[in-house]
Amino acid sequence: MNWMIDICNNHILLNSFVAWAAAQLIKTIIYAVMNRTLDIRRLLGAGGMPSSHTATVVAMAVTAGLEYGLDSAIFAVTAVLVLVVTHDAMNVRMEAGKHAMLLNQLMETIQGLDFTEERLKELLGHTPLQVFFGAVLGAVIAFAMHG
Repeated sequence: MNWMIDICNNHILLNSFVAWAAAQLIKTIIYAVMNRTLDIRRLLGAGGMPSSHTATVVAMAVTAGLEYGLDSAIFAVTAVLVLVVTHDAMNVRMEAGKHAMLLNQLMETIQGLDFTEERLKELLGHTPLQVFFGAVLGAVIAFAMHG
């Protein structure tokens, strides 16, 4: 049982998880309001407002900076990870989502062919605004839980 206490005392891990969970919950609520339907799969899904990937890594980096200092190796590693994740979310995964949308449209327009494949997931990446609000959420949670 000591390992459970150790995990609960790991502020970087705890704050990262809380930021991820908060972003997923907010994204599910926003999706439900905008689409007038509750899709429980949004609780674990990628894409949407705010970026849970960004919230997670920003909470991790801010917590590392607060606990170990901005000159620490752990903060440096987490800060670089923030750059990699946000770049991936706004660029690579966003483009993959656009490709999936076009492929889905192409599959729908081809007449006479029997496609048994399921639709590709289109909601993969994030807009800069979604990443920005994910970053704000992650930072707010890290500062709020710092103590």
